[in-house]
Amino acid sequence: MHSRIQIWCVLLSIVTLCAGAPHARADEAPKPLNVLFLVADDLSTAIGAYGHPLVKTPNIDRLAARGMRFDRAYCQYPLCNPSRASMLSGLLPTETRIFENQTAIRKARPDIVTLPEHFRKHGYFAARVGKLYHYGVPRQIGTSGLDDPPSWDEAVNPIGRDKKEEDKVFSLEPGQFGGTLSWYAAEGTDEEQTDGIGATEAIKLLETLKDRPFFLAFGMYRPHTPFVSPRPWFEGYPLASIPVPAPHTLREPAAAYLGGKSEHDTMTDRQRQEAIQAYYAAISFMDAQVGRVLDALERLGLAENTIVVFTSDHGYQLGEHGLWQKQSLFEEAARVPLIVSLPGMTSGQATQAIVELIDLYPTLAGLCGLPLPPHLTGANLQSVLTDPSASVKDAALTIVRRTQKQDGHTAEFMGYSIRTARYRYTEWDAGRRGVELYDMENDPAEMQNLAEQPELRQTRTELAQRLQECILRQGMRP
Repeated sequence: MHSRIQIWCVLLSIVTLCAGAPHARADEAPKPLNVLFLVADDLSTAIGAYGHPLVKTPNIDRLAARGMRFDRAYCQYPLCNPSRASMLSGLLPTETRIFENQTAIRKARPDIVTLPEHFRKHGYFAARVGKLYHYGVPRQIGTSGLDDPPSWDEAVNPIGRDKKEEDKVFSLEPGQFGGTLSWYAAEGTDEEQTDGIGATEAIKLLETLKDRPFFLAFGMYRPHTPFVSPRPWFEGYPLASIPVPAPHTLREPAAAYLGGKSEHDTMTDRQRQEAIQAYYAAISFMDAQVGRVLDALERLGLAENTIVVFTSDHGYQLGEHGLWQKQSLFEEAARVPLIVSLPGMTSGQATQAIVELIDLYPTLAGLCGLPLPPHLTGANLQSVLTDPSASVKDAALTIVRRTQKQDGHTAEFMGYSIRTARYRYTEWDAGRRGVELYDMENDPAEMQNLAEQPELRQTRTELAQRLQECILRQGMRP
């Protein structure tokens, strides 16, 4: 038996793949598994369960303590809309053709059956609270953003005090928030903030859905900029405890394509500390809202029959390599937290298996006994959930699109990067604009590009071939 659900089914003497509640009578049809899908925005692995020395996330940590932590999970594109469209469609960005924050998934792929829509089509009530598909933050808070109506039976767009107090937010570029480092220690309570209101609405939905199968997605807006949370969360991270990021200089070829914004170059050390303090505070505030929803799940007796997934759309950089925010192909931006808690599983496990966000669609459908749509590119992670030493793939693919002006013309090209168990290998414009190779075992900070080292020529050749295999999945072309 390789599947957790198969094991559970044997224990319960049933023949359906979608296991029932542990206390169901023999003459009762087992209840299908529910799904609670929790997605943070712009969250790195700065989480207690991932070993971060400063960030306090007791609620995410307790989810990890009863589920499985994936230590090598990767997004497919380190930007909100491409990543979310990929994750929720089960397709790589080169298949959705979404590389920016303006295109809705249904415009790019009109006939796609999304992850929540697939559950709808098989009898589940699918509901969304907050940001699942892309929203411009904070501009589109309170709106439907680039939401996909066919995905949901019900959708809630919370809007809180943080949106209404934008005039109080400090920004490195006055008046600019979403794509610029900005922060604010707010007055008032958690429940007045957009994510606090979102948690309240998610709890209300749980209360109404307790007697029917559901796919409930709660998408939080934090810790995305502006880093806003009530003042007590800031006070939990005194500036004196925040180390100033070490100065790093980008090396070729990444320097040509991943240079930081000009306002980052002029930040003072104190501003760097304040930005990191605000980011950490926003994480802890977001974690508290996760806790409220998890508490409700337990109070309503739903935890014993609900798969819980916690993840983020991509990682985040806080000065590493001299970069802030996202859209790099370094580990800090490509790697994401991923925790899966499955009823009946062995608790408190961690896995080194390499996985991708596109794997969530086939995994959740498989766990709930739903047929898998033919378009899916990802892998089913059920074997890993049963055995953390199992492996479903040997590389994760992350891409980013770049433009460069030269001789009065603007060239557009792609950066492709794969993460294997030991290496990160990156090609810019199919190698024409440079290659990077990092030994993640001996150089986890990715400071020494080994692409031109003669002794690693064979390794580079093998990784280049593996990258091409990833690129050509589903008949794609770079």
